[in-house]
Amino acid sequence: MRRPNRTEPGPGQESVWDYPRPPAVEPVRERVRVRLAGVVIADTTDAVRVLETSHPPVYYLPMAELELRPAEGSSMCEFKGRARYFDVVGGDGVVAARAAWNYPTPMPGYESLRDRVAIYPSAMDSCEVGGEVVQAQEGDFYGGWITSRVVGPFKGGAGTLGW
Repeated sequence: MRRPNRTEPGPGQESVWDYPRPPAVEPVRERVRVRLAGVVIADTTDAVRVLETSHPPVYYLPMAELELRPAEGSSMCEFKGRARYFDVVGGDGVVAARAAWNYPTPMPGYESLRDRVAIYPSAMDSCEVGGEVVQAQEGDFYGGWITSRVVGPFKGGAGTLGW
């Protein structure tokens, strides 16, 4: 499959096609908030984001910020290692099944993800970065967070697997 044409970023934007492979991990300076079942379940200024070519950033929050329950299954990332999954508990005990994951024994270079969890924004009421509500990455696997500051096109939707 042919790589799509990169969208040229405007002022204050970045293109996901300029992100590296293997992915980079960088601290997030803005406040990150997550809501589920009408309740703020995470509110932190201690997040990191993973940046990988063609993907919107994936935000990782401190695990201690959330109520999590182990869920079935695992997956493997060639860079970060084996992921385990969690159900996320929100207001009134509402549970978002398999809505989060982490790398308990990350590969070298990704140790900062060990005690952090990524959340699928599509499974939450909302996720915010710096007060902006994010759009979920298409598809049901990657879990990227799209803000007005990133441009694509983004991997994840139908027909993008070969990018």
